[in-house]
Amino acid sequence: MITFTVPGEPQGKGRPRAFRAGKGIRMFTPAKTEAYEQQVASAGREAMAGREPLQGPLSVDLVAVVAVPQSWSKKRRAAALDGSELPAKKPDADNVAKAVADGLNGIAYRDDAQVVDLRVRKRYGEVPGVRVEIRGI
Repeated sequence: MITFTVPGEPQGKGRPRAFRAGKGIRMFTPAKTEAYEQQVASAGREAMAGREPLQGPLSVDLVAVVAVPQSWSKKRRAAALDGSELPAKKPDADNVAKAVADGLNGIAYRDDAQVVDLRVRKRYGEVPGVRVEIRGI
């Protein structure tokens, strides 16, 4: 089992963008998405500590911890931190999962197609980040 945290505000994978290049169209990943995937990769490399990528079917559990807005009252902030108010806002949970899964390709596992069980949760917390737990099945 591998457990680590990607520090910073969770980010979802952005949609690929297209532009005209001569007679064709080229696609590219937004710079913000690439930067976040690099951050995920760095945290994953540190957690792997030089080990080979995992093989076989995997289970991945993600908890995206979102910062409580500064403008919220003490009462609402307390509700967010105790879990009675949940972050039903951007980024989308599935897009966070995709960014994390793609960022870990070739590092924690050979390919994210190995992930057969995936659980993603969003919660408020004091310190934003994404807690990642990967285990073989």
